Amino acid sequence: MRILLSFIFLSLLAYSIKAQAPKYSNEFLAIGVGARALGMSNSVIASNNDVYSSYWNPAGLLGLKTNREIAAMHSEYFAGIAKYDYGAIAFKLSDKSAGAVSLIRFGVDDIPNTSELIDGQGNINYDKVTTFSAADYAFMFSYARLTNIDGLSIGGNAKIIHRIVGDFGTSWGFGIDLAAQYKVKDWQMAVVLRDITTTFNAWSYTLDDKMKEAFSRTGNTIPKNSTEITLPKIILGVGRNFSFGENFDLLAEVNFDITTDGKRNVIIKSNTLSIDPHMGLEFGYKNMVFLRAGVGNVQQETMVEDNAKHYTFQPNIGLGVVIMDVLSIDYAFTDIGNQSIALYSNVFSLKYSFNSKKSKEKK
Repeated sequence: MRILLSFIFLSLLAYSIKAQAPKYSNEFLAIGVGARALGMSNSVIASNNDVYSSYWNPAGLLGLKTNREIAAMHSEYFAGIAKYDYGAIAFKLSDKSAGAVSLIRFGVDDIPNTSELIDGQGNINYDKVTTFSAADYAFMFSYARLTNIDGLSIGGNAKIIHRIVGDFGTSWGFGIDLAAQYKVKDWQMAVVLRDITTTFNAWSYTLDDKMKEAFSRTGNTIPKNSTEITLPKIILGVGRNFSFGENFDLLAEVNFDITTDGKRNVIIKSNTLSIDPHMGLEFGYKNMVFLRAGVGNVQQETMVEDNAKHYTFQPNIGLGVVIMDVLSIDYAFTDIGNQSIALYSNVFSLKYSFNSKKSKEKK
């Protein structure tokens, strides 16, 4: 418990540089990975115990059932315009430690560059139209280790972030996450400190005279080299398993996302901290078939019909199947009902566990 409180204290100290940081920086890292988690409205930091823990809670890597696991996910935003991809491999280092390597890409490709469409004489030349990509990359290196306290594991991520906008702008950044997971009987608790040291992105731009002229002509500000800062986020989670006979299980988990970048449109908000609660359920049959549901993204919106403020929320559902204890296929549908404000709808993800001879002997 002292470890968890120390993590939270360090995160709150970083709030002192809030004035220098923009809100919603590096938001592509807040989308989430894996259809299981998305079907549960991202409420998984206490219960996640596989390769996907490298993203949600690196301390959960200690729950790997085999020596190695790989995972992949693909989803699309804005009617397929933006692509979101994730891949990871996790591995046991010893009986008390584990590691993982992950890659995330969120990008829009084939964007038309019309800066040279019209020449100095006002002539239009479509042959001058080229294309470029705007993409965000995150490379994550994860490590987890058991502590001397029964049921407590700790972990961390080192993140390298690379963002590009064609040949015009590039950014490199670095950040660190810290996490802990504590299990006692049927209860599971966790804390994750994202960007605990703050994550810095250094932007540099290369614009020729024609590009600068196009920016000025269209009334846009010419971008300058700068540094973007992502402030810490604290995520708290608690979950419990319920068993119904030998074949049926139910997992219920609640998470609280605490942001430090000022007031956000969430249930609990102030000028310093904002708290966004969300919850998920997972109903399992023989650890082979899983039904999932979650509620999150609760916001207050002003309706056009009566100009009154109402709360809206995003309900999610999901389904998972485990084949021969090695292959997991998960699906999430995150755009249901009139209340939904999701930017994506259908998500598929895969997980494969390599059963080595040593792992089989232990079973």
